Amino acid sequence: MSIRTRLLLLVLCATLIPVFLIGFRFVIDRNEAIRLATAGLAVEANAAATALNERIRGAAQLQYGLARARDLDTTDRAACSAFLAAVLLEYPQYTGLVTLQPNGRVHCDSLRSGRSLDLSDRRYFQRVVDGTSQLAVEPAVGRLTGAAVLQIAVPAPLRDGRPPFVLLASLDLKRFLQNRLAPGTDLLLMTGDGTVLSWLPLEANSDRQGARITGEPVFAFALTHPNGGAGRVTDLDGTDRIWATASVNVTEGPGLHLLIGRPTHDLTNPADRRLTQEMAALAAMAVMLVLGVWLLAEIAIRRQVLRIGAMAAQLEAGDLKARIPEPHPRGELGGLMGQLNRTAEAIQRQHASIEELNRRLSQAQKMEAVGQLTGGIAHDFNNLLTVILGNAEFLVDDLADRPESRELALSMVMAAERGAELTRSLLAFARRQPLAPKAVDTNRLVLGMQGLLRRTLGEHIECRIVLNPGLWPAMVDSAQLESATLNLALNARDAMPSGGVLTIETSCTHLDAAYADQHPEVQAGDYVMVAVSDSGTGMAPEILAQAFEPFFTTKEVGKGTGLGLSMVYGFVRQTGGHITLYSECGEGTTVKLYLPRADALPAGAEPTRPAPAIGAGEVVLAVEDNDLVRSHVTGELKALGYTVLSAASGAEALHIVHDRERRIDLLFTDVVMPGGLSGPDLARLALEVRPGLKLLYTSGYTENAVVHNGRLNPGAQLLTKPYRRQELARTLREVLEG
Repeated sequence: MSIRTRLLLLVLCATLIPVFLIGFRFVIDRNEAIRLATAGLAVEANAAATALNERIRGAAQLQYGLARARDLDTTDRAACSAFLAAVLLEYPQYTGLVTLQPNGRVHCDSLRSGRSLDLSDRRYFQRVVDGTSQLAVEPAVGRLTGAAVLQIAVPAPLRDGRPPFVLLASLDLKRFLQNRLAPGTDLLLMTGDGTVLSWLPLEANSDRQGARITGEPVFAFALTHPNGGAGRVTDLDGTDRIWATASVNVTEGPGLHLLIGRPTHDLTNPADRRLTQEMAALAAMAVMLVLGVWLLAEIAIRRQVLRIGAMAAQLEAGDLKARIPEPHPRGELGGLMGQLNRTAEAIQRQHASIEELNRRLSQAQKMEAVGQLTGGIAHDFNNLLTVILGNAEFLVDDLADRPESRELALSMVMAAERGAELTRSLLAFARRQPLAPKAVDTNRLVLGMQGLLRRTLGEHIECRIVLNPGLWPAMVDSAQLESATLNLALNARDAMPSGGVLTIETSCTHLDAAYADQHPEVQAGDYVMVAVSDSGTGMAPEILAQAFEPFFTTKEVGKGTGLGLSMVYGFVRQTGGHITLYSECGEGTTVKLYLPRADALPAGAEPTRPAPAIGAGEVVLAVEDNDLVRSHVTGELKALGYTVLSAASGAEALHIVHDRERRIDLLFTDVVMPGGLSGPDLARLALEVRPGLKLLYTSGYTENAVVHNGRLNPGAQLLTKPYRRQELARTLREVLEG
């Protein structure tokens, strides 16, 4: 069921309340109208009965005086009738006046009809003629007029014990009742035996005049209320009426009942009319309200819900840019639309974050793949380069008298060094190169590179250095930082072929938790920032997105390996720092290196005299599993003035170490060796036998054996393959004399 339908049902249910109130008031008004009408009819009936009784008493007094008139006590019938006719003209409430002889026959007649009537059988005549009563009243239908009358008989004064005549007056009930008849009212006068004397209005009750209605409910009502009363009666034709009854004082016959009634629907017409009007008004209001609610539901709810549904459908289809456009309605729906828009924006941001995380994961997987590839070949490749570089150096020395051949040997040295540099770059990108971080004064390091940078950049590029005098020390490998800075400077130079400005800037900065939340690889804290900016061509967004990828380059073939920024990226991440890249086409590029802050710079050490590079007969145990490398190293060590013991495995070397008769001053071992005993394991066991033994590791790929999280273990010395003869000589002396 839709919201609009529910609202319409709610409106319809709400209209039931006024319907109930209107109906309740209608019932109250209707009952009140009936109550008031019942009371009014009872008052009218009593008033009519009282007036009729008063009329009877007045007629009796009139007749009492007429009965003593001499004009009636005569045998002259014509004169007597004329007198009565004159009296009838004066008192039109009578239908006729007659005098009855003691035998009951009419003597004088106000109507002067001349008919001879015998009324000796009438009870009213009998009661007054025999002296039982001085007044007799009986309802009847006049024999002469045929009208409903009250026969009022009064005897003349007695003569010889009997009245000489009886004066009979017929009181016109129809005239009396018509004067009492109100519009819309029924007025009924009937005897106690159910004979209708008069039922007005005549138009509706002409067939009931003089009839007996003992079978009708109104007769039963009159019998049950002999002393008067009012009530509701349903007639035989189904008409519902309110009847009020009152008794009329008569002396003869079954009695006389006067009833006044009105149809119930006439009494409740005002209430019915008001009910109809109010229900019609309520219906009109309900229709208007339903239409209003329908329009409101259509415009303010249904259309808005459709807008929300359309947005939801777009989101379901994958359109994360879907929004509900302005304007939004006021109220809850508008708030919901705003919340949905904000939710969609949050989902879009989260989706973008997920995509960014996926990109970073892909990048990390790519780096891991390159790292695994590098790790797989670096050791053997560096072993080969060590032999090639060492032999090339021997050739350079031996061919001093043959310049042309010596140039070829120098080319071999340069090619080997280029191969070693490429291997180091791959290891740096894969974050597998060994680092020796320490607290470094970055300002001093940058100033120390100023001359090198100016020579490297050329005269067409201005080099500006902006240093923070209060710069914190950075925990970083200084040699790698110099290499990274130089790589960035070279990239900047290539981006400014027509000249420009290179700016190197240092500052202290703090990366807060909010920034760290947006960059999962960042740890919140203090950092030393080194920014390298150029005013070159800049990079487009699609190029910027791939800038740190290995072997990606925009330079011509043969003019770049695509490992410069990759090496810087790997070095900074391995250091525990953070790197950002900002670039705009035509504006330039800025690379910011965030390096971890160090606690303090180390105290200055006394300058030491450079150690001699030549050995003094010290005994070196050289452990190398590669035969070519072991042979080359043995020759190099001997040439440097050292006594050499060699071993092809860790087990063989350990056997030599246990021979206490042999002198061993330094253990020079490869890190990675087959046989289950690595260089560090051999060193640990050798130190247990010879605690003062000096150690020097060498490797083309450390496999984290002596390097943890990219950093050398404290006290460990590592000579990375391939190495020059000078590096070997200097490192040996540093370890032996350290």
